[in-house]
Amino acid sequence: MKIIKEANAGGGCGVSGEELALINALARKELKAEEVYTFTVRLCDNEVDREWERFPRETLEALAEMFVGKSGIFDHSWSAQGQSARIYKTQVVEEPGLTRAGDGACYLKGWAYMLRTEGNAELIAQIEGGIKKEVSVGCAVEKAMCSICGQELGQCRHVKGRSYNGKLCWGELTGAKDAYEWSFVAVPAQRRAGVIKGMGPSLKELARQRPEARRELEELEKAAGLGRRYLEELRAEVARLGAASEPELEVAVLRSIAGKLDEEELKALKELFSRRGEKRWAGGAQLEYMGAKEPLSQGDGAFLV
Repeated sequence: MKIIKEANAGGGCGVSGEELALINALARKELKAEEVYTFTVRLCDNEVDREWERFPRETLEALAEMFVGKSGIFDHSWSAQGQSARIYKTQVVEEPGLTRAGDGACYLKGWAYMLRTEGNAELIAQIEGGIKKEVSVGCAVEKAMCSICGQELGQCRHVKGRSYNGKLCWGELTGAKDAYEWSFVAVPAQRRAGVIKGMGPSLKELARQRPEARRELEELEKAAGLGRRYLEELRAEVARLGAASEPELEVAVLRSIAGKLDEEELKALKELFSRRGEKRWAGGAQLEYMGAKEPLSQGDGAFLV
């Protein structure tokens, strides 16, 4: 099964010695740092996309190895003239929130390089200027499994994009077989796929270079972990309150919504759901006497509770 999915690309990055070694492992001649331009791309993620399909994490991890060395082209046109860049490193990156499927959000990140030649100058300028941004991956998987019944799509009665008893149907793309290429495109199937903003060395790389920074990095990682746990708990609480106050909404939908919000948005939504829940479950009069608004007389005492 051939799959094409779109994504995002990002601006230029610094080239470390370690990265230059990875690049030169793919090059025919020894390249210098000043001869190459590098950038990062969000190739694909594990969220349900516009085509009602998604890559589960295990598929992303299998594709990560397959995309190393693959060419970047344009609009999936398999022509040598369109080859513009090449992936030299990949990593599955976790991010805050849950997917519509209810698992932790993550995406496949790729590091790409191209030569700083006169012919590539315009493309580099377009990447830096955010013009060339969206990218798409071309790959092959064995099966698309139904999220409702677990059978292979086409062999069951369920249709992607439709809901059954309040549960959305999508295809789980499993069994990665091959990665062909990645392309710059106009409209990606995956909403967030594409070029990621450029960045220098990571904090961990800096810590390795400067041992005195290791303790500070450890404190930052600890604080970041606490922040992530706080946000996850807040998102879970928002989904719980939403399900109680708006029972017609699917829990998976509420989790997906909450996973895309920041702290202030989550707190506002939590307050809204709390108010609606209070109104929904607020107790009223247990007994009214024919709807009368006037005070009851002594003879009506038997109706008082």
